[in-house]
Amino acid sequence: MKILLRSICLLTLSLTLATAGISQGSIKVGEVGSLTGKEAALGQSSRKGTMLAFEEINARGGVLGRRLQLITEDNASVAGESATAAQKLISRDKVIALLGEDSSSRSLEMAPIAQTSRVPMISPASTNPKVTQVGDYIFRICFIDPFQGAVMAKFARESLKLTRVATLVSVSTAYSVGLAQFFDQRFTADGGMIAITRKYSEGDRDFKAQLTAIKAAGVGGIFVPGFYTEAALICLQARELGIDIPIFGGDGWEAPQLIQIGGSAVDGCYFSTHYSPDSRIPASQAFVQRFSARFDGQTPDAMAALGYDSAMILADAIKRAGTTDGPLLRAAIGATKDFPGVTGDTTIDANRNATKPAVIITVRDGKFKFLENVTP
Repeated sequence: MKILLRSICLLTLSLTLATAGISQGSIKVGEVGSLTGKEAALGQSSRKGTMLAFEEINARGGVLGRRLQLITEDNASVAGESATAAQKLISRDKVIALLGEDSSSRSLEMAPIAQTSRVPMISPASTNPKVTQVGDYIFRICFIDPFQGAVMAKFARESLKLTRVATLVSVSTAYSVGLAQFFDQRFTADGGMIAITRKYSEGDRDFKAQLTAIKAAGVGGIFVPGFYTEAALICLQARELGIDIPIFGGDGWEAPQLIQIGGSAVDGCYFSTHYSPDSRIPASQAFVQRFSARFDGQTPDAMAALGYDSAMILADAIKRAGTTDGPLLRAAIGATKDFPGVTGDTTIDANRNATKPAVIITVRDGKFKFLENVTP
């Protein structure tokens, strides 16, 4: 009888814990990133921020009395691999949420799978508006391209005093196409002219034909809404052709490889991004110190800061939801308001996008330098 009563008590306790969303096992969270391949600098930086967040959360006792376990899949910067990785994490590993991707194109591969599975997904850095439009389980903690495009258009008109510009767009990424579109709309609305547009594809290495046409158009600047490898090569080849005008882009430029590849050719260039380690936000300054101590003196960039904030916002939502149940966790993430992140206070709006400021960075003497803040 005692054995039977003990078994009944244990069963009752197990059911109670399960109903409350609590168990002695870890809480599994999936991460999909470009840890190898041509965008590896972005994925590796974001992962470091995420890792630091998980380590700090677990050192404080985890969430709901349970340890957070990060399970990571590398998409190798290859189209199509993010969908496979997301499906594997959900079906095989039974993760309760997905973090990633940083690239909009790869987030768009993952999002339908997360939405269909009712597993919340938080992208740290995908800025294309279409990402969160996939469904109500898809979130981001960065600003979106309509804002980023408007920021760079305003910067080009007011700070650089440009009236005629060229755009050089990667037609193979949703990020580049979308950012170019929103830049064009705002720049022309403010009285500027897009004198010429030329296109390329990811992985291209020779841009001299496009740049020769741009040089002949007599523009005052070139907007390149792409990623750091192509941006650096474009700057190098532009200077070789005698094109000595401002070249500027978006957050896809931010990686040490921009300077490693471009050298002095990228000096005097500009890009918009989400964060600067020079930020005076107290939480940001403390984050810089902790990140540097954890990763051998490295300074965190925007991808690292966004990776950190995405993990912290997820942990905060799990705590507020009191469970890892998909619908309840989704609701808690959507209710995030004024979360004190290292990239600034974050509020998730009705469209599951974040209201955030932007930062303008310039390259000077081979280093990224903070130039100015732009608020929404």
